[in-house]
Amino acid sequence: MTAVTAARGRVGTPYVRVDGRDKVTGAARYAGDFSFPGLAHGALALSTIARGRIRSVQAAAVAAMPGVLAVLHHGNAPHVDLEMLSVPPDPTVALFQHDRVPHVGWPVALVVATTAEQAREAVESLVIHYEQEPHDVEFFAEHPDAYVTDTPLMPPAVARKGDLESARAASPVLVDALYTTAEEHHGMMEPHAATALWDGDRLEVLDSNQGSQWVADGLAMLFSLDPAQVHVRSEHVGGAFGSKGLRAHQVAAVMAATVLQRPVRVVLTRRQMFSLTGYRSPTAQRIRLGSDRAGRLLAVQHDALSMTSTVHEFVEPSSEMGRLMYDAGAHHTRNRVVRLDVPTPTWMRAPGMAPGSFALESALDELAEKCGVDPIVLRTRNIPAAGPMSELPFSNHNLLACFTEGARRFGWPDRDPRPGLRREGHWVVGTGTAGAVYPAVVAPSTASATAEADGTFTIRITASDIGTGARTALTLVAADALEVAPEHVRVLIGDSDFGPAVIAGGSMGTRSWSWAVMMAARRLRKHLSRDGIIPPEGITARADTSAEVAALPPRERHSFGAQFAEVAVDPATGEVRVRRMLGIFAAGRIVNPLTARSQLVGGMTWGISMALHEEAVRDRVTGGQIGPDLANYHVATHADVPEIEADWVDDSDPDDPVGIKGIGELGIVGAAAAIANAVWHATGVRHRNLPIRPDRVLVAAMAGREGPQTRTRGPKDAGPELAGG
Repeated sequence: MTAVTAARGRVGTPYVRVDGRDKVTGAARYAGDFSFPGLAHGALALSTIARGRIRSVQAAAVAAMPGVLAVLHHGNAPHVDLEMLSVPPDPTVALFQHDRVPHVGWPVALVVATTAEQAREAVESLVIHYEQEPHDVEFFAEHPDAYVTDTPLMPPAVARKGDLESARAASPVLVDALYTTAEEHHGMMEPHAATALWDGDRLEVLDSNQGSQWVADGLAMLFSLDPAQVHVRSEHVGGAFGSKGLRAHQVAAVMAATVLQRPVRVVLTRRQMFSLTGYRSPTAQRIRLGSDRAGRLLAVQHDALSMTSTVHEFVEPSSEMGRLMYDAGAHHTRNRVVRLDVPTPTWMRAPGMAPGSFALESALDELAEKCGVDPIVLRTRNIPAAGPMSELPFSNHNLLACFTEGARRFGWPDRDPRPGLRREGHWVVGTGTAGAVYPAVVAPSTASATAEADGTFTIRITASDIGTGARTALTLVAADALEVAPEHVRVLIGDSDFGPAVIAGGSMGTRSWSWAVMMAARRLRKHLSRDGIIPPEGITARADTSAEVAALPPRERHSFGAQFAEVAVDPATGEVRVRRMLGIFAAGRIVNPLTARSQLVGGMTWGISMALHEEAVRDRVTGGQIGPDLANYHVATHADVPEIEADWVDDSDPDDPVGIKGIGELGIVGAAAAIANAVWHATGVRHRNLPIRPDRVLVAAMAGREGPQTRTRGPKDAGPELAGG
C-alpha cells in the first residue's frame, strides 16, 4: 500500500484546482464538445406570441431543405408523461404535447439536421401561424391577482408570531417602506447543451447539469423508462447558478434521438436561454419595522411578492430572510405570487435571500438612521438567542464576530454617520454595511472509495462541479480521510451510475458529498489497515449517509456574514462606482481557502451587478423581453469591479460531524444592500429600487427627495410600452 503515507491535514490549506490545467488548456470537455458518428443537431423554434394557440406549423417546406432530417412539433412528437414526476417541474419540459402557447419563447418545434448550421437555417425558415390572445406581463406591487401558495421544495409561504399591530402601536420608532428588485438572469458562460443517443435499449445523455441523477430520474419518468435504462453524464459544467436542472433541450434531444435512432445534440442559443432556463423574478417587498428608541425590534413584517408563469408555480421566497436574521416579539412574514404570461422563474443564486436581504437590510439601515444608532450596533442588538420563528437553538452563531472583525478591517469606527459630507473632487463618497445569512443544509448522498492495485485511490460520487471547485474540495476531503497525499486520489463525479447524491444547489453540495466521501474513505481505510493486500481489481467501500442525516438533532444551522462597501457617486451624471468591498463570513470549516475565497468574491461581485446593473425589461405590447442577450442585459464587467476582499472568522461546531457549511450563495446575500446603504451615506438619498441606475440617481437628486418609489401600478417611467423597468 505505497500511497498510504504520512501526508495529512490538507483540508484547510490552499490547493490549486485539480482540473485547472485541463480547463485552461482546453482538455476539459463540456457537454457540447463530445463527438459521435452520425451526430445530428437540433435547433428549437420558440413562440413569438405571449398567449394563444398554434394554428399550423408549415413543416413541409422546411423538411425538404438540405440536410433536414426531421421537424418535430405538437402534431407528431413522441408522448411524454409529465404526471409521473414526483416533484412537478415546469411543464416546459413536456415538449410539443399541445397547441397552447403561454408566453413568448415557448418551444413550438424542433428542426433536426445533419449539421448545426443547416438546423439553424431551417428553423429560421419555419413558418408557424398562431391564434393570438390578450396577454398580461405587467408586474407591480399591488397586483390584485396576487395570492399565497405553498410550493414543493420551498419554505412555508406564511410564518407569524405575536400581535403585529399592537407591537407597532407600542413602537416609538417605525419604518414602513416598499423595496423592489428587478428580473435577473443567470448568464453563465456555458450555454445549456445535451447530446442523447441510444446504446441498445439504454439511453445515454451527455449534459451540462447540477445533478446527473436528478436529470436521469426525470428523463426516465417523462419517457416511461426503467431508471436503469437512463445514464446521464456531466463531466464539466461551465456555470449554472440554479438553472441547469431538467430543461427543454434535454427532452428535445431525447425525442429526436428516439425518432431518428441516431445521436442528436441540442444547444440553446444565448437568446433562448433568457426564456427557457429560468430567471429570478422581480420582487416587490414591503417592510414594516417597529422598535424602541435604542433600535431593539418590537415588530417585523416582511411581505414579498414575485411573479410566475400561468403554467407553473415558482415563488421567490424573499421573506425567508426575515425569519432567520433578527427577532422581535411580533414577527410576520409572507411570500405571495402573481401569475402572468411570462416564462417560469427558477432558483437563482441565493434564492429569496439575495432580494430579501436587499429589502430587510436597507430597512434596518433606515431604522438605525431614525434611532440615531450606528447600523452595526442596531443589528447586533437584535441578534436572536434562538431561531426567531422556530425557537430552535443555533448550532453556532457568529454574526457578531463577522461584524466586529469587518468593522475593524474596513475602518468603520472612523466613519462620520452623517450623509452627504465626504467629497473627493466632484464625487460624493459614502460607506455602508449589511448582514448576510444562508441556511447550512445537508442531504443524504452515497459515495464509493476504491483502493487500486497501483496504490492510488478512486472516489466515485454523483456530485457536480459547476465551477465552484467541488472536485478539488472532495479530493482534499478524501485524502485526509484516507491519510494520503491528494495526488494519490482521483475523484470521478457527474455520472448517474455512481448512485444517488444531492444536487449542486442550495449551498448543500460540498457539505453533503463530503460526508459521504469521508464515510466511504474511512471504511476503506479501516479495511486496508486490517487486511493490507489489494487484489488486481481493487477494494471498494461504499457509504450512504441517509441514516446519519436523519439522526441529526434539530438545530438552526446557518452561515453568516457582514458586508461592507464604499461607493463614489457623481451628482452630475448619476454614475455610481463601487470603490472597495469587504466581506467577513462565518462559514464553517473551509476546505480549500483558494476556491472558497473565489466563491465569496464571486458572490460579492454579483451583488455589485444586482445593485447597479442587472435589469431585464419586458415589452408590454409583445410580451417579450427587450434585448435578450448579453449586449443589452448588463452585468458587472472588470471595469465595474473594485478591490474586493473576502475572509472568514472561526466558525467551528464540535457537534457537527462534517463541520462544512455552504458558501456558494452566502457572498451575494447583503451585498446589494451594503452598496445601496453606502449610496445613501454618500448622497443622503434612499434608493429602494434596484438597480440604482444613473437616471434614478439624477431624478432623486433633482427632486431633492428620496429615490423614486414603486407606484401602485407598474413602473411607467420607462415608457408606455415597457414593464419591469
